[in-house]
Amino acid sequence: MPDCIGRDIATGEEGFNLAAVMLLGKDDVILNVAPAYVTDALVRKVNVDRYDDREVIKTNLIESYDRLMEFGKKHLPDKFFLEDTVNKSLRNTILREMVSNVLMHREFSNSYTAKFVIEKERMYVENANRATSDGYITMDNLEPNPKNPIIASFFRNIGYADQLGSGVRNLFKYGKYYSGKETEFIEGDVFRIIVPLDDEYSYDFGQTASETNETNETKSETNQLRLISKWSLTDEEKKIMLLIKEEPAITQKVLHEKSEIPLGTIKRILPRLQKNGVISRVGNNRSGEWKLNENN
Repeated sequence: MPDCIGRDIATGEEGFNLAAVMLLGKDDVILNVAPAYVTDALVRKVNVDRYDDREVIKTNLIESYDRLMEFGKKHLPDKFFLEDTVNKSLRNTILREMVSNVLMHREFSNSYTAKFVIEKERMYVENANRATSDGYITMDNLEPNPKNPIIASFFRNIGYADQLGSGVRNLFKYGKYYSGKETEFIEGDVFRIIVPLDDEYSYDFGQTASETNETNETKSETNQLRLISKWSLTDEEKKIMLLIKEEPAITQKVLHEKSEIPLGTIKRILPRLQKNGVISRVGNNRSGEWKLNENN
């Protein structure tokens, strides 16, 4: 970590700089060098005056990243989304960009409390900022400016962030897939990223009806995938649903072999999906088949 070693000009002594302390330091050391440093994570969906859930995070940036990601995963639905033929987690992609931004580019000497807030119709992060301009950031006026280049470089090297500017592009792209609305970036003394939320919205396959002439078969397939996304299924349930879509007569044993999910787990998941009306069984257990219910 050569970039995290600094030299005192007056004495010539070498030691860890602020970036090293914030990235990997112990809590008491961080409190000593940046006493105002804190990230306040809040959920305000029911109790909007106070909060439904809260976590106050004062640990180093690496541990803060993990805790903020877990906080977001706990309170946000992971909608089903295919990019080409790959199942991509919109939730995790958006969270990664928002969390890394609020941690990397903040002004650590400022006493303003950084926040990550999840509300019913939006979520946002905000932090103190050394602003180079004021107003909304768009793809047309985007000029990447690293506020803390050593920290940003460290995050890129460990896979917590990508090339400078790509995070903004990803949020513009995947934020719209997630909610159907545009993400907002507001530059100022307090920097904000605002991502709209809509739990009912689903952007199947990255396409809308106006962008493609669907055959009846394709429309039926799209309706089935909307149903899959609506229930915010677990990864195991998604695997089972997609295998059923490909092979309606598939048996529990074959589901186990193809998905590598324990047979006992499959026997618990299938009745739960039937009870919720997501799938139904046509015919008997030996010669029947599964059906994805388009209308719940």
